[in-house]
Amino acid sequence: MEKIASFTIDHERLLRGIYVSRRDLTPSGDVITTFDIRMTEPNRQPALTPRSLHAMEHLAATYLRNRPDWRDRVVYWGPMGCCTGNYLLMQGDLEPSDILALIRDTMEFVAGYEGDIPGASARDCGNYTFMDLDAARQDARRYVDEVLDRITPDNLTYPQ
Repeated sequence: MEKIASFTIDHERLLRGIYVSRRDLTPSGDVITTFDIRMTEPNRQPALTPRSLHAMEHLAATYLRNRPDWRDRVVYWGPMGCCTGNYLLMQGDLEPSDILALIRDTMEFVAGYEGDIPGASARDCGNYTFMDLDAARQDARRYVDEVLDRITPDNLTYPQ
């Protein structure tokens, strides 16, 4: 079986950042850009906890889909199975620089969020008690302070 593209990235050199993971063309001609929102350095820093990622998923997806300037382009936000970040799928042929401010705003929203997590109820979520808001807030704050506020080209382009 052929190795998929995301498994060909050198994870031993991959930094935290925002990367284009892939671009797909739909049958109707739309481009869908998949972004790798990498929040920890794979195999070198501790992974995010699944509970943190689940809380972040609810908050970020809600925030993104309520942004009047971006909501019509958001296709999906969700955690990576390796727990080192999230995927964001957006309509359009976009670059990391196009969404840098959006990701910063999203992470600031998560970092400062207080109250009940949207959709965190038995009616709305299949595992609603499996969330850690405090960890999500801390992980988002760390990503803003250590990565997004100090972004370099190395945090926006996959290592070759």
